Amino acid sequence: MDKIFLKHGVRLLYERVPGNITSFTIGLEAGANSENSNNLGIAHAVEHMVFKGTHSKSEKEINEICNEYLGFHNAMTNYPYVVYYGSSLKEDFKNAFNIYFDIVFNPAFREEGFKEEMAVIIEELKEWSDDVVQHCEDFLFYETFEKRRIKELIIGREETIKALTLEEIREYHEKFYTLDNCVISVVTSLDLSEVIEIIEGEIASLKNAKPLLTHNTCEIEALALEGVKSSFTQRSSERVSSRESQEEKTFSLYENPKVGVYIEENLSINGCKVQYIFPIHNLSEREVTLLQLFNEYFAGGTSSLLYDEIRTKRGLVYDIQGKVKGEKGIKLYTITLSTSKENIDLVRAIIKENIDKVKALKGIFTEEFFKKYIKSQNLKRMLALEKSIVLSMHLAVYEIMHSGGELLLNEFYNLSNCTEEEILSVIDKVFIKETIGIIRN
Repeated sequence: MDKIFLKHGVRLLYERVPGNITSFTIGLEAGANSENSNNLGIAHAVEHMVFKGTHSKSEKEINEICNEYLGFHNAMTNYPYVVYYGSSLKEDFKNAFNIYFDIVFNPAFREEGFKEEMAVIIEELKEWSDDVVQHCEDFLFYETFEKRRIKELIIGREETIKALTLEEIREYHEKFYTLDNCVISVVTSLDLSEVIEIIEGEIASLKNAKPLLTHNTCEIEALALEGVKSSFTQRSSERVSSRESQEEKTFSLYENPKVGVYIEENLSINGCKVQYIFPIHNLSEREVTLLQLFNEYFAGGTSSLLYDEIRTKRGLVYDIQGKVKGEKGIKLYTITLSTSKENIDLVRAIIKENIDKVKALKGIFTEEFFKKYIKSQNLKRMLALEKSIVLSMHLAVYEIMHSGGELLLNEFYNLSNCTEEEILSVIDKVFIKETIGIIRN
């Protein structure tokens, strides 16, 4: 993979692959983490509104051009980032990238269609809780965090969505959709020089192209971890809101969840959904990678310790899955499971027993262990990235969230000289106190 710094601070990640498909992503650190208490959901609303028309094209024209040149295209807002991505034939890359660059950086934000699009988002919100597993996590985040953006849904609340104005959306876009806050990843068989020429041509055509942000993402996170409100966050709170009577609050990037068990009764579901969360924002990048190795052993699949003890041997759960959520502004280790109301207490006891056991393990995390699980993680990573569009999107996401996009391809290869003491230290840092959310019938 090549990383090139283009004009105005745009970071280009280029991965050459054979074939006739070119996939690209335009990513920005402009997700829900950048919001404040008065504009919840605005990052997601901007993502919707940029597709409503640019200064030179109507929504209908955008749809027609995308249909002509892009075999697949989409956009997604997360807490740390927003990404716009698509795939085209390599000979159509110039036209495909042109329309998406225009969508992202030249939206017209017309009054026409604004209310209708906010109504669409509210309908999306109503369907959000239909996924009970996702609702369990959302419920737990809301109950256990006080100052973090993840307390609230990415999409916002109905009242905050209805309160958004077109002017606020314009201001948010102007503030965060800047070139030096932009990562572009391209996975293609086209020559790098041709890709650079196409992208720099679009940058040159952009009116008023100037960088606004003063901190890179590593500096932003470091300031937040030190408890200092960075100028990045300050700028998001400097907006003069039309809702002046409300107190505007910025969010903390991290805080520990309140310890305890949080229960919601839901008679419309069969069985129970359970999620454990453990904060990992104090782990280093290497320690987070080690945790991913440990998770595969402990709760990461059908051969894991918890799956074997709780599902295979006892039949107490339908499924159980551990996950390392390493995204900026999230950084949690989670264990999610489905069981019956009658089995919850027993399942919790077994999980606690096995957490206590792994903290005292000796002779398990050997050189052979690391070879086995590093190989397994590399295989799964490469399989997951086999599609060029997936590779493109994740390269951009890793560039935004981590030390660089190259970590996506090298993360597990970088684990050299791992020791049992090192991984046990990570386990001790993670399994301190548990926070549990339960949705039960």
